[in-house]
Amino acid sequence: MRPKTPPEYVEAYVNASVVKANLPGYKLLILGIMAGAFVAIGAASASAASHGIPNVGIAKSLAGIVFPIGMMMIVFVGGELFTGDTMMIMGVFHKRFSYAKYFKTLACVYLSNMIGALIVAVFVVYSGQLKYSSGALGAYTIKVAVDKINGEFVSLFFSGILCNVLVCVAVLMSMAAKDAAGKVFGFLFPIFAFVIGGYEHCVANMYFIPAGFLASLNPDYYEKAMELYGLTSEQIGGINFSSMLFNNLLPVTLGNMVAGMFLISLPLYILHKDVIFRDPTHREYLKTEKQNAAQGQEKHKV
Repeated sequence: MRPKTPPEYVEAYVNASVVKANLPGYKLLILGIMAGAFVAIGAASASAASHGIPNVGIAKSLAGIVFPIGMMMIVFVGGELFTGDTMMIMGVFHKRFSYAKYFKTLACVYLSNMIGALIVAVFVVYSGQLKYSSGALGAYTIKVAVDKINGEFVSLFFSGILCNVLVCVAVLMSMAAKDAAGKVFGFLFPIFAFVIGGYEHCVANMYFIPAGFLASLNPDYYEKAMELYGLTSEQIGGINFSSMLFNNLLPVTLGNMVAGMFLISLPLYILHKDVIFRDPTHREYLKTEKQNAAQGQEKHKV
């Protein structure tokens, strides 16, 4: 079974975007919460798997294998993820819906992703998982949050761009596949690359930073973080909603949006705008492909 060609999966994405842009608010809310929760579960699992490994390359490689479980759940169970949905602007470029609907959808998905990630952060912290390695996982969770709120604005912005280039490519590659195994391999390796690269994903950070804040409320994790990573009380005390929003999510979200809107969507629109929905040759090609596939199935039965 051949994969979809770029014009085909771009067309499929645009059609899916039209559906998303016209979904009732409550459905977007539910789908967004699901996606935020799934990404958070992947992030929590990646931290649990890699927190005790001193070699950075090995630790990130292991995290890169585990983290994509979140994307896997979104693809097969359902969910709307802000980073991938930035590509919905292709539907605006093709005049299928308005900028107003585009940004309204993104805002709803962003907020609901945050709700889902926060719910999982609370569940993980109070489930006792952070007691792993005598509290070292709790300390690691605090360290990750401290690192994320203390990054430089420009670095976080460009890291967000690199992240979402890979995430958007992963979404499109999974759409190119026509079976479950192909979809898994389609998104696995780009997500693997973004985790190894340490790039910044706004929805994942909606888990990492609140989880670090909640972990810091536990005296055992607090002291362990100071012992293992040399963190100060001032650094740990800096983890709060304001620092999450302005020190991290603002630059990372902007970077994620630039990647999805302009580095992926715009080139694909320019490349395929004369083919998708317009070129009768493309329509005839798709018709022929479907006929050939049907004939092949009939021959196989015989």
